[in-house]
Order: sequence, then structure tokens, then C-alpha cells
Amino acid sequence: MQARFVSDLGEKAKVPIISFSATSPSLNSSRNSYFLRATQNDSAQVKAIGAIVKTFGWREAVPIYIDNEYGEGIIPCLIDALQEVDARVPYRSVISPSATDGQIAEELYKLMTMQTRVFIVHMNRSLGTRLFIKAKEIGMMSEGYVWIMTDGLSVDFLSSPNHSVTDTIQGVLGIKPYVPRTKELEYFRARWKRKFLQDNPDKIDAELNIYGLLAYDATTALALAVEKSGATNFVFQKANVSSNSSTDLATLGTSSNGPKVIAALWTTSFKGLTGDYLFVDGQLQSPALRIVNVNGNGERGIGFWTPATGLVKKLNPRINKHVNSTSTSTVSTIIFPGDTFVVPKGWEIPTNEKKLRIGVPVNNGFSEFVSVIKDPASNTTKFTGFCIDVFLAVVKALPYALPYEFIAYAKPDGKPAGTYNDLVDQVYLKNYDAVVGDVTIVFNRSLYIDYTLPFTESGVSMIVPIADSNTKNAWVFMKPLTWDLWVSSFLFFLFFGFVVWVLEHRINEDFRGSASHQADLGFKESKLRVYSSPEECHHLFSKGSGNGGIAAAFDELPIIKLILSSYCSKYTMIDLNIKTGGLGFVFPRGSPLVPHISRAILNVTEGDKMKQIENAWFGKKSSCPESSTSISSKRLSLKSFWGLFLIAGLAASLALIIFLVMFVYRERNVLRSYDSTASIWSRIENFFRIFIQRDSTSSTFRQSEMNGRNDISLPPMCAPSPSAYSVHSEYPADQSSENYDSSPNRKSSQEVVVDTGQLTKPKSGETGSFGNRP
Repeated sequence: MQARFVSDLGEKAKVPIISFSATSPSLNSSRNSYFLRATQNDSAQVKAIGAIVKTFGWREAVPIYIDNEYGEGIIPCLIDALQEVDARVPYRSVISPSATDGQIAEELYKLMTMQTRVFIVHMNRSLGTRLFIKAKEIGMMSEGYVWIMTDGLSVDFLSSPNHSVTDTIQGVLGIKPYVPRTKELEYFRARWKRKFLQDNPDKIDAELNIYGLLAYDATTALALAVEKSGATNFVFQKANVSSNSSTDLATLGTSSNGPKVIAALWTTSFKGLTGDYLFVDGQLQSPALRIVNVNGNGERGIGFWTPATGLVKKLNPRINKHVNSTSTSTVSTIIFPGDTFVVPKGWEIPTNEKKLRIGVPVNNGFSEFVSVIKDPASNTTKFTGFCIDVFLAVVKALPYALPYEFIAYAKPDGKPAGTYNDLVDQVYLKNYDAVVGDVTIVFNRSLYIDYTLPFTESGVSMIVPIADSNTKNAWVFMKPLTWDLWVSSFLFFLFFGFVVWVLEHRINEDFRGSASHQADLGFKESKLRVYSSPEECHHLFSKGSGNGGIAAAFDELPIIKLILSSYCSKYTMIDLNIKTGGLGFVFPRGSPLVPHISRAILNVTEGDKMKQIENAWFGKKSSCPESSTSISSKRLSLKSFWGLFLIAGLAASLALIIFLVMFVYRERNVLRSYDSTASIWSRIENFFRIFIQRDSTSSTFRQSEMNGRNDISLPPMCAPSPSAYSVHSEYPADQSSENYDSSPNRKSSQEVVVDTGQLTKPKSGETGSFGNRP
């Protein structure tokens, strides 16, 4: 707040303002051209904090900050940095600068009731000291907790270590600006300490912290800029205001040399005590940040963070060139609160909170997956099934205890309280902490809840009754073929359908109307049936689709296999290659439990435990034989089509033989009259010469010749005689062509008989014309 107020004055008076302590990102030179930040921006240290959170896999973090502009300034950048590493901020803890110890303790107790155990502290020294003292008193500086201090507290606490303060922050991580150790720096520290002790003989442990070094470099930069600008006489031009102005700020003048000095500062560069000194976009560019761990009465460096390399153990470009910044090996071993080397998981189930409330679906069928049985005598509920046993094995595989309780999602009468979607909604509404059951992983649910990894096979398949036929007989070609035959059949189907439509659409009402009305697409809802158990599915198959039953069933692979295990000899599975997410457990969006449960699922599914659970629930059913033993091959060979080829070959061969016999017999005289002394090759050439000639005796050719003669146009005076032919009009005698009935039920007219051999001139008064044809 002070820096903002002073920078506004500098803007008005055209005086450069250099701050070596204002780190808030809200202060920048884009808003105030006369403001220069001679220290690091908080946006740099939040990226280092995000890198730490990502390295250790913490999914949530709670910022605890002072309720003023200094505290609020870092929060937007901090949240953005955490979101970049897939960590969320479930809560913000804001503490007033004037808060009492009781109010601080009340806020800390509130944090203890939450699951998150990673806290980022951003406040001044006085409030931070009181916060950590109370945190230790109520047991929040013990094993399982993670505390990270921003650079403000780290510098204040650790530059001049105080045993009473460091004793309360054992195991805390801190961010500090990195200052390279040079001979110039050591020489300056010695001179400064000697001078300081001369002026303050009662001070013994005087040390110069980072703010002192930044102040010295800022003063050096200003001196160099003044020399560079050539400014010698610093005068102010008075403002033109009335004499009765109500404020002194209104009379503030403007500096005549300020624009020159600020321009020189922007281009000033030198080797300072803190490193290379150069303003870029109005602020210093830090080469690195140092990550420290509080142990004993001081700090211990565990790594560095730079924009180029990320989080590294040592600040050596050649060593860190190929280091993965997300690996815990990139930092030294950390001693966390509670004096432990074990990395906290970042969250805990609070001991003073209820157990994890897990909703379980009440399934009337498929009890092998989930079964909820209520005992009225003892008023207890028993939860069994494949999904329940998998969850129990997963919880057992976790590296920590997870208290929970199963709650049946049912009405008082024991019936389901809603659909599976309704049950998942209860997690989103925070009525349940999780759902365990045969819940399918689908996209639309994942928009507001999180799934674990699937613990079953993924995909949807179809089962159909097994036809009572021999698949190895000669007529197997009538069954589904390979893809190229299917494509050919489909194309011919479309073609024949089009022909039928062309012929029928003018006279058949079934082919009238819109295109959507006429199209073979989807299933009618009246044809769909729902089943809730293998027995009910079998019953629907037995009835048949024509009697209210079904012809095929679609379901998840685990359920399909369960049905087949009971009715192996009656049905078979068809692979549809439709992929789904499988079955998974449901948790709230962003729950830190999800990655731990998912890893435990992998541990269970990859071991023998999953096989034991599957055998316990599904092994008791009769198992189907492997597909490899029941079906010799999925490909159709030539043997499968010999019947089809036999029919086509015999028909074609018979037609060829008949044609050749008839041809030889008809042309026998021509073939016999050929030169008897000619060679065999000459006889063959003669045979093919006759074979490829045009057959003038063919009725097709004769008809075309006759049509050609009939098409000869006649002169007007040579019209054919009406006596030579008879013509009967297709119209009734009393009806003109305009009233012609085109109904298909009309009576046909008499045929027209034409004697092409008699074309005579019409007699006087007679007309010779053909009947009007439509």
C-alpha cells in the first residue's frame, strides 16, 4: 500500500520511485511509468512453489495470507501456478493483521477439520510468528503436515535466526532469492559489519539480509543513472493551482530532470552485490530462487528453481540439462514436520470428522456385482459382491488407514432410491463422499465427478442366440462373410432398394412422404426391453422378438460374460469393438483420494488378488469353452464356398457346352466344305472366323432391320391406304385426347395391325394417318 501511494506521487511529480521490497504483481511499470521494482516479482516465486507441489504429487494446497493488499496481491498468481500443475485450492485462509491469538487458533482448528494438509503462508513477520506458535500448540507442526513460506517470511525468519522462532517452524520449506557468493560480496559484508559495530557497539549478531543488499544495489543504480543523465540541478516546477487549495498534494510540482533519470535507469546495467543488475520491463530479472528446509537453528538448502531448468538440486546447467523437474530426486532429502523423512501425502481424513460416507447402489439383479441385504432382526445391512470385494482389497493395499462406512442408496422399504445417475449426483451434492458399485465410467458424469481407474474390462458387446446349424457345411456362404463381401452385398442392397423405390414411389403410399419417413434407421422404443438379471435376459431371449422378447442384448463386458457363464450353450458374444471406460469408483471432483485409489487398483488388478475375487464370484458358474476350441477359424476359405462355385460353374459350363454344340451343328455344312487338305491351324482359324461373324438369322438383328425399313419417311402424297391396315384409337370414340383416362384400370385398346407390304395412295375423301398415341 505504501509503495502504491508513493509510486502514484512519483507519477504525478515525474520522480523515479525505486522499491526493493514491493513484490506484489499488482505493482508494475505498465500502470506507472516512473515505478521500478528493484527486487523479484511474486509471480516468480509462485512458480517455484508450484514446482514443489508438483514434484511431491500434492493435489491440494491452502494459502494462509494476511488480509491486506500485500497478502491479496500474490493470490491470483499463486492459484494460477497451482492450477498449471493440476493442484486445486479448496479453501483460502485469510487472517486479519489485528487478529487475536484466539482468532488465529480458531482458524487453525477449522483447517484441521479439512482434508488438505499442505499450507502456503504469505504474511509479515509479526503475524507469521504468532501463526506458527499457535500451529505448534494445537499439533499442526506434526507428521503429515506440509508448510511452505513465501520469500518474505523466509528472509525475515532465517536471515537472523532466533531459536524461539525457528523452534516453531522445524521442517518448514521456504523460498528465498538466490544471491551468488562472490569475493566482492564477502568483502562488502565484512566492511559493512565492521562499520555497523562501530556505530552500534551493543549489537553482537548483526547480519546484512537480502533487503540490505538490494537497497545498496538500488542506490548504486540510481547514482549511475544520475551521472549518465547529466542531471546536476534538481528543481521542481510549481503547479498552477489556486492559493486556497485544500491539500498540499495539489501544490506538488514536477521534476525537470525526472524524465532523464528514469530513461537512464531503464538502460543502466552493472554487476551488483546480488548479481547482474538490469531492469527489464521495469523490474529486476532474478537468475534463480533457493529452496530451503528449516532444521535445527537454521536453514538447509535442498535445491534451486530457475525459469529455464525448473526445480533442480544443484545450480549447474551441465548437470541439470536433462533432469526431469517433476522427480523427487531433483531436490535433496527433506526433513518434514514431525522430524520425518517420509513425504506427506498432502491430505488426511480428519480424526474428528465422520468416516468416509460411501453410497452403494441397491441392485435387484446381478447380485454377483453388488448385493445389499438388510437383516430386520439385527437391523444391520450386509454389503457383498464383486465390486465390494475389489474395494476392500484396494483399501487394504493403501499405505494408510482409510475409515469408511457403506450406506445403501435405498428407500425405507429397501427399493432403490433412484437411478445410477441419481446416485452419482449425490456425490456432486456432497451427500456421499464416494460411490462403490458397478458404475460405468461415462463422459457426461466425469464433468462433475471424478472416477478412479477402471477395475474391470472396458467395452460394450452383444450376445445373440446360437443358431442350430453346421458352420462347416457347403452352404456357409449364406452366413456373414468377409468385409469385401459385406460391402458388395450392401451396395447391391442399396441399388435394388433404389430400383424398387423408382418403380413404386408413384403408386405406393409406403414410398411417399419425407425422406426421414421413408428411411430402415435405429430401433423403435417399443422394441427395447430392460433386464436386471441373467435369468430375466434368458427369459426375454426365450420369448423371441415377435412375442415381446428380444433378439439381441447389449451390455458391459463383465455383465455379458456373467450371462454367458450361466447360459454358455445357448448364446454367443459378438465383438462390436465399442469401447467404454469400464467400471470405476466415484469420488468428488478434485478429490485427493483418486490418485491413491487408482494406484491401489493397479496393484490389485496386476496381482493374484483380482483373480481370486473373480473366481469367488464368477468361477462357480459353468465356464464357456474358449473361442479357439469352438471355432476353427474366423476366415472363410475356398472350401466354405465350393457349393456356390459348383452351382455357378456348372451353370456356366452347361450354357457354354449347349451353345457350342448348337453352333457346330448349325454351321456343320460350312465347316465341312472347307478345304480338306488344309492344316489343323488353318481349320481353327476358319472356325473362329465364322464364330465371330454377325448372325444374320438372329431375331434381334432381323427385328432391328425391319425397324430400320419402317423408319423410312414417306412423301405427303404417298400415305398408306386405310384399307391396307386397321387402326383402333386408344381413346373412346366419344372422347378426345384431352379427356383421355390414364388410369391403370382402363380397358386396353385393340391392337394395331399393319401390312407393311401394301402402301397405297389414299382415296379421295379418305385420310391416312396412324392413331394418336399418347
